[in-house]
Amino acid sequence: MNERTYKIALSIARGMHPKVADELLTRVGSEQDFFSLPENILIRLTGRRLQILSDAYRAEILEKAKAEEQFCADNHIRCVYYTDQDYPRRLLECDDAPTMLYAIGDTDLNARHIVSIVGTRNATTYGVNFINRLVEDLKKRLDDVVIVSGLAMGCDITAHKRALEEQMPTVGVVAHGLDTLYPSEHRRYAARMVHEGGMILTDYPHGTRPHRGNFLARNRIVAGIADAVIVAESGAPRGGALHTARLGQLYNRDVFALPGRSSDIYSAGCNMLIKNNIAHLIENADDLIHAMNWTARPDEGTQQQLFTELSPQQQQILDWLRRNGEGQINNLAAETNIPVGQLMALLTEMEFNGLVLALPGARYRPA
Repeated sequence: MNERTYKIALSIARGMHPKVADELLTRVGSEQDFFSLPENILIRLTGRRLQILSDAYRAEILEKAKAEEQFCADNHIRCVYYTDQDYPRRLLECDDAPTMLYAIGDTDLNARHIVSIVGTRNATTYGVNFINRLVEDLKKRLDDVVIVSGLAMGCDITAHKRALEEQMPTVGVVAHGLDTLYPSEHRRYAARMVHEGGMILTDYPHGTRPHRGNFLARNRIVAGIADAVIVAESGAPRGGALHTARLGQLYNRDVFALPGRSSDIYSAGCNMLIKNNIAHLIENADDLIHAMNWTARPDEGTQQQLFTELSPQQQQILDWLRRNGEGQINNLAAETNIPVGQLMALLTEMEFNGLVLALPGARYRPA
């Protein structure tokens, strides 16, 4: 039996975390010793009578570990133990960090800049546009950036997809074993992530199926592995994104949230995070870079935008939108006396230049 099998076995012992493992191994010697020594010797060495020390329990989890080690070997899955050099050092700072991680892919989990982006499964155009701009600008401004999320519908997959488009490594942290993928609709994106420098990551052995408790536990990895946690949109006060944000705060991570109007359902959670001083307000990549005190390249795109020449009609449109917050195209046409067809062309050009955002229902707001 190889050393990795003993490490897997120890990692799946009930209640095992790096600090517990360190204390145990200090007394016992090694992972192999833990599974080889008789129960009475372990009780004497640890000074405790625990279930995990029983001969029967250790034999049971060792058999599970053999199956897991074989599965990983057959499927080219990396087993990242908490003492390995490539274990994410940021995650190791968290008291409830997993003892073992399972990964498909070859991303550097200790990259210079790691940003977790989370949010509602019901992402709106507002949230999607923010995520797309943020990821794009982080690619332009920073070196060695990894985007992390949970591979879920909505905000999560938007972050992963945009990272793929920008040729950035992106890590999907899943709430199940690596013999399945949830949601199955994202299988093709997961395959691209693995083949294009990203990773699918979990702390669950194969055979573990997704359920609610797993998703909540998964959030500790999304929060703990990153320098910063960004909530793009969240409506539910008990939703997964807010749970991840609170974990980020607990782990002393910088948490950010995109603000929205008080009437926007999927901005309610973000506004609450900001109001309760759990999250910094974020509107763009500059806000993140400045708050994190990261060294960035000059924002050439912003410089161009500052000197974009607007036609009188475009300036009229932008002034009206800034006064009113947003507007539906028919109302905008009536207020500016610009024909709808011409107005559409002007707005399309302004959207391309990053001056306005298109919203559902032919509505627009300033970028």
